[in-house]
Amino acid sequence: MDATIWPFAALRIRTPLLELRYPDDDDLVALAHLAAEGIHDPGAMPFFVPWTRAEPADLERNVLQFNWGRRAALTHDDWSLPLVVCADGAPVGMQDLFAKQFAVRRTVESGSWLVRRAQGKGFGTEMRAAVLHLAFAGLRAKEAHSGSFVDNPASAAVSRRNGYEPNGEEIREREGAPARLQRWVLTRARWEPRRRDDITVDGLDSCLPLLV
Repeated sequence: MDATIWPFAALRIRTPLLELRYPDDDDLVALAHLAAEGIHDPGAMPFFVPWTRAEPADLERNVLQFNWGRRAALTHDDWSLPLVVCADGAPVGMQDLFAKQFAVRRTVESGSWLVRRAQGKGFGTEMRAAVLHLAFAGLRAKEAHSGSFVDNPASAAVSRRNGYEPNGEEIREREGAPARLQRWVLTRARWEPRRRDDITVDGLDSCLPLLV
């Protein structure tokens, strides 16, 4: 992908454990295979939209089409950065950072997933820390929001470890049944004391006109 045309192609966030980058089509194919390999216990559903219920071949194709659509739909007032997460050079999942009217609201939201074999290694906390650094240090965000169903303690633990505070609850429809969702918020004031000096962001400057 040519970064002179699509500057996000050069975006990189690096931590001691992980590298996050804007995915090209080869990365999306790798992510599609990972999603089909398995993200969560079949008896659970951690996502607002149960996209992982599709048959493997459909799921892989859906991953490609969904992310192509997000790439095509990106605008200054409604953007998403679905970053591929790599450990030891190999994709293990995706960490998304998205916002609407960011130039005015200075607020971001996040979502993520990891292939099951990469879970339990601290990657979830680390990849969230990476995009929070992008948001607060790189984009000068004021708040970061997230949400997790109350029966998904792993996601809640990632939020807590990164300094988020509870921000209310709501009842959502999930696969035809009610499910309680915990909202989380991290303000810039709470993030600053946790700011890390071992996270780097490269390639952001040329992306800024499209984001802020």
